[in-house]
Amino acid sequence: MTVVIPVPETLDSRGFEGLVAGWAAAEGGRALFDSRHVRWVSPYGIVGLLAAGAAWQERFGERPLLQPPESKEVASYLSRIHFFENAHEIFEFEGHVRRRSATESDALLEITPIRSHQDVHDVVDRVRERAAAILGRRLGYPPPAVLHFSVILSEVCQNIVEHAGTDGWVSAQTYNWKQRLGRQVVVIAVMDVGMGFRGSLAREHAQRYGDRWSDETALEAAFLHGVSRYRDPGRGPGLQGIRKQVTRWNGLFTIRSGTARIAEVPDWIEREPISSGLPDFPGAQIQVVLPQVVAPGGGG
Repeated sequence: MTVVIPVPETLDSRGFEGLVAGWAAAEGGRALFDSRHVRWVSPYGIVGLLAAGAAWQERFGERPLLQPPESKEVASYLSRIHFFENAHEIFEFEGHVRRRSATESDALLEITPIRSHQDVHDVVDRVRERAAAILGRRLGYPPPAVLHFSVILSEVCQNIVEHAGTDGWVSAQTYNWKQRLGRQVVVIAVMDVGMGFRGSLAREHAQRYGDRWSDETALEAAFLHGVSRYRDPGRGPGLQGIRKQVTRWNGLFTIRSGTARIAEVPDWIEREPISSGLPDFPGAQIQVVLPQVVAPGGGG
């Protein structure tokens, strides 16, 4: 029996929740991810589609099928950001799908697998030159911001290597955030389908929390209090450091893990700082959104 999992037409953070709801409700069988009607994607949403496919394979031991978007514009974009190149390692396709476009991508970072510390170093090295141009010319950040951005990128990718127990993916892109903000943003999306924050922190911290230990309390411990799975004092403040820097830039920082999500929420978006009772999904899904700097007097 084939289980059809519809992919929302708008595949952003909200669309990802719809995708996860369909994924969580399915009870096994051959999965078909139907993305034919997708008309718009964000880095978080499209990396999330890879994660959902990988999680299905891990959950049921069978590679799912993927029906690609019918929109030529969307398909071209996905090709440029190396989605199909990565998707061929997770999904099976009906018919031939071109893995990579011959056209150069203008992404800050195309979708890139993260499997080791060396991958993290390579990612940071690759984006440094592009980040200087995009953060400076497009978004109006001062030169030191490139270093801070590199640290943020490194920290969220290291989270996969040190805590997930499995591979993950990262992508970064700039686009116009039309909802309320109406400005250019840079978005970092990092995901894995590993043990998640609750599983990663359980050995060192679950007993202390007792019956209160959950996905939500694990995220609060890591996100708000800098709790780490490691005992040495040099560990743990990474997420807190990201929170502080993202707050200085009036950005959005969210982490989803298991059945919960926690966020540092700026004034330009309506979102609950903590959500629980979400459809259960493995691993950790991180998003950082940094907005264009507005000059005094309201100029861009």
